[in-house]
Amino acid sequence: MADQNKSEGIKKVCVIGAGVMGAGIAAQVANGGVPVLLLDIVKPGEADRDAVAKGAVAKLLKTDPAAFMSKAAAKLVETGNIEDHLERIAECDWVVEAIIERLDLKQSLYKRIDAVRKPGTAISSNTSTIPLGQLVEGLPDSFQRDFLITHFFNPPRYMRLLEIVTGPKTDAALAAKVGSFCDLTLGKTVVRAKDTPGFIANRIGTYWMQQAVNQAMDLGLTVEEADAVLGKPLGFPKTGVFGLLDLVGLDLMPHINASMKATLPPGDAFHATNRDVPLIAKMITDGYTGRKGKGGFYRLNKAAGKVKESIGLTTGEYAPSKPVTLPSALAKDARALLASDDKLGQFAWKTMAPTLAYAASLVPEISDDIVGADTAMKLGFNWKFGPFELLDKLGPKAVAERLEKDGAAVPDLLRKLGEGTFYKIEAGKRLFFGTDGQYHEVKVPEGVLKLEDVKRVSQPLLKSGSAAVWDIGDGVVCFEFTGKMNALDEGVISLLGKTLSLVKAKHKALVVYTDADNFSVGANLGLALFAANIAAWGEIERSISGGQQAYKALKYAPFPVVAAPAGMALGGGCEICLHSDAIQAHAETYMGLVECGVGVIPGWGGCGEMIDRWKSAPGMPKGPMPAVTKVFETISTATVSKSAAEAKELMFLRPTDGITMNRDRLLADAKAKALALVENYAPPPRPEFRLPSAGGKTAMDMAVDGFHKQGKATDHDVTVADALATVLSGGDYDLVDVVTEQQVLDLERAAFLRLLKTPQTLARVEHMLETGKPLRN
Repeated sequence: MADQNKSEGIKKVCVIGAGVMGAGIAAQVANGGVPVLLLDIVKPGEADRDAVAKGAVAKLLKTDPAAFMSKAAAKLVETGNIEDHLERIAECDWVVEAIIERLDLKQSLYKRIDAVRKPGTAISSNTSTIPLGQLVEGLPDSFQRDFLITHFFNPPRYMRLLEIVTGPKTDAALAAKVGSFCDLTLGKTVVRAKDTPGFIANRIGTYWMQQAVNQAMDLGLTVEEADAVLGKPLGFPKTGVFGLLDLVGLDLMPHINASMKATLPPGDAFHATNRDVPLIAKMITDGYTGRKGKGGFYRLNKAAGKVKESIGLTTGEYAPSKPVTLPSALAKDARALLASDDKLGQFAWKTMAPTLAYAASLVPEISDDIVGADTAMKLGFNWKFGPFELLDKLGPKAVAERLEKDGAAVPDLLRKLGEGTFYKIEAGKRLFFGTDGQYHEVKVPEGVLKLEDVKRVSQPLLKSGSAAVWDIGDGVVCFEFTGKMNALDEGVISLLGKTLSLVKAKHKALVVYTDADNFSVGANLGLALFAANIAAWGEIERSISGGQQAYKALKYAPFPVVAAPAGMALGGGCEICLHSDAIQAHAETYMGLVECGVGVIPGWGGCGEMIDRWKSAPGMPKGPMPAVTKVFETISTATVSKSAAEAKELMFLRPTDGITMNRDRLLADAKAKALALVENYAPPPRPEFRLPSAGGKTAMDMAVDGFHKQGKATDHDVTVADALATVLSGGDYDLVDVVTEQQVLDLERAAFLRLLKTPQTLARVEHMLETGKPLRN
């Protein structure tokens, strides 16, 4: 969970409605370190009157991907029911209603809430289909003043978008307080939406999906062809549109479409695209509702030996799925794709042109500006580019001219733009085109620092093919990985050394950070495999030694170093964090020393750093064996934390390391942590180890042998674990010997090389590179 609730004023939250969304919202509040009361109905005939809410929490604890960031977070959720415990709302500063989408039930509940809440308590609904005006109609002004809509996206832990809708009587300060809490404590990007049907993301996204289904059927495409087009080439998730429908659930679409049909004005473009699709109706009836059902547009035919199949959009019959690869000229050029005369190009144009035009016609109806619409689609539907950013890529004027040629309406905003673009850079600032016909600066919230903004106005201080160094102000330098998946190679290691000299001479502190989704997946395995295949063992040893020396130079630099990981921080990416003075991690950080999975062991100091952390862990028994046992368990199983909170439990993060809930705030928080360490900074003392020697190694070997006999460890797992045990136990050093940090590094390097020379390890490395999955050999 987060280290602290940074947003003042909300100390406890109540969520009413323990369904998928309500329970998920409660879990995220708990992930933020804030107590939450989860209430639901009393189920008729149930002995335990709190059974519904308790059952929801029990289900969340088994959910994969996990709803809770740690077991400690789950303990912050109290359960109850609305018959016996509604008066406990008086303990809470914010009440979230997440019950069934029925206006009469919601209004009835609001009246009961209003009778027991303390004055000024924020009340919000998670509705996505009922306008705020209808929700508060007839309720007291005092209630309307404290009411707003907070529309979370599912699953609430992982989806960053939160749409907030306020009414004409909503207290602006209260809405700001809730928004700040959701930003700082829940990690959400808050977008202000208007009180219109579907708000922003669902209004545009639903139209887009319906248009895609219609056009795919009209043009006779397969689901694979449609998903190949509406995927990576246009910056959409690799699921494409039919894969996305499977993920969301086909059974939700008729409800959303019905709501849109009932609430949108008669002239809205949605009505023309809202068709009944008999195939989808039949699929729902037959239980093919997507991934949560027997399958959807795609299914896994287990009877045929787990064969992936797809449904024919015209036949309704399943057949083995045939992946589609677009010609490279179309896959890499969105303009060329939409201009192509073949059926795939027609599909791209006939889906995207109406969608982008629809989005342009809705501003300022659904959002004050295009930035809100773009942010909502990027975070709500995982589009790489929002609709207006995509229009800029396609050429707004060219799109407008082709719409006109097709006899389609050209939105006023698109006409007003003329020869321009929706976004432009001027004097280092990013500007957006407003509905008033003028350009305005894209405002960055206070406390947000983005590396992309730094790059826009500066040149790197240093650069290699796989890393870059940036001045982020106040004497702090940022070291950024830039290679594929941020894999680490000689270019990174060499530049790191140069960076340390630069910071020492001219700056105060160093932050290791990247804007990318993943911090680093570790060392470049392809280079290691190539070197091993040509038996360049001397070169490999120099590479390992160079990495060790670079990381220790980082650790003992005469200035503070803060690592700021987010996403995957694996292998060497984890090790660079372990060698930093402090870590400021995004809540969704997945850390681990995973080298055993590819047949080697950590080679850049990870073993010694983990022993040092565990031996000083709170409550750790004294003696050489307890800490080593913990490290052996973690590394030999290639354990990866499922959150930053879990990384603390695994000691990848120290108790003093920080966790940032909002990804956009990570760099600023890391910079602040680095500056806080500057005054009176001194490098850490060099650790010395007393390791358990031969007796300790025997104990570790026996544990692995037990797993081997049970079939839980393969033959090569035993070999790798033996090498790891040799390092952790101190090799030939005796129990009474003091083992230096350098001696542990020497043991690591020797074990790494020994394993890399085995055919089994080379097979593991090759398999990982080809499939992205570990080989159990």
